[in-house]
Amino acid sequence: MTGIPASAAGGSSGARGAASTPGASGATGRSGAKPAKKGSAGAPVAKSVSHPDGPDAPGGSGPADVQEGARPARGSKLTAAAVNQASVWNVANLLTMLRLLLVPGFVVLMLADGGYDPAWRSLAWAAFAIAMITDLFDGHLARTYNLVTDFGKIADPIADKAIMGAALICLSWLGDLPWWVTAVILGRELGITLLRFLVIRYGVIPASRGGKLKTLTQGVAVGMYVLALTGWLATLRFWVMAVAIVLTVVTGLDYVRQAIVLRRRGIAERRAAAEEAER
Repeated sequence: MTGIPASAAGGSSGARGAASTPGASGATGRSGAKPAKKGSAGAPVAKSVSHPDGPDAPGGSGPADVQEGARPARGSKLTAAAVNQASVWNVANLLTMLRLLLVPGFVVLMLADGGYDPAWRSLAWAAFAIAMITDLFDGHLARTYNLVTDFGKIADPIADKAIMGAALICLSWLGDLPWWVTAVILGRELGITLLRFLVIRYGVIPASRGGKLKTLTQGVAVGMYVLALTGWLATLRFWVMAVAIVLTVVTGLDYVRQAIVLRRRGIAERRAAAEEAER
C-alpha cells in the first residue's frame, strides 16, 4: 500500500485512518496521494488544480479540485470581452445603423432637382418610411430577445431625432412647412431628451401612451408632407400635422410634470435616508 502514511495502516481500508492523521485533512484517500504542504505558520497550503474541462463538464475524468477564489484561466477575460463586443452586432442595432445611414440619403433625395420633383419626393418618402418602420421594430426586438446594449441606448434616440429633424428642416427649407412648426417639434424633442438626462439620477421617465401616439402622428404627418400631395390629401395632411403639434405640446408638458415629481420624490427619499443614517 504505497503512498499511505504508516499511522493509517491500522484502518480497515486505509481511507478511514487517514482522516485522523495530522496534516491529512486535504487528502482524498486515493492511492498515491501526497500530504498537503505546510506553510510557514504550520497551516496546510492547498494546491489548486484546475480541470481543463471544468468541474461539471460532461465526459470529464473526475471532479476538479478547484479551490474557491481560484484565479480564472488566462484567456477567460479576453473571451468575455470579445463576447460583449460581438453582442453589439445584433439585428436591433443593425436596424438602428440602417436608420442612421438613411438620413443623408433622404436629404439627397429630398433636395434633388430643386426639391419639387414628384419622383424624387416619392423616393425620399420611401427612405423616410423605411426609417420609421425600423424605429418600430428595433426597440421591440431588443426588448423581446434581450438585445439591449449601451450602443443601442445611445444610437436609437439619435437616429430617431436625426431622421425627423432632417425631414422637418428640409420641408421648411423648401417652404412646404412653416419654420415655427419645425422649431416646436424639434425644440420639444431635444428639450425632453435633455430633461431625461438631468433627472436620470432620480429615476427614469417611462414612455407614455401619449408619447407613442405623438411619435406615430408625427411620422404620418411628416410623411404626408414629404409626398407631393394635392387636393383633399393636401388638406388632410394639414389637419394631421395640427394634431401632431397638439400632441407634441401636451405630451411635452406631461413629461415636464413627471420630471418635477420624480425629482421631488428622489430628493425626499435621499433626505429620509440621510436622517435615518444619522440616528
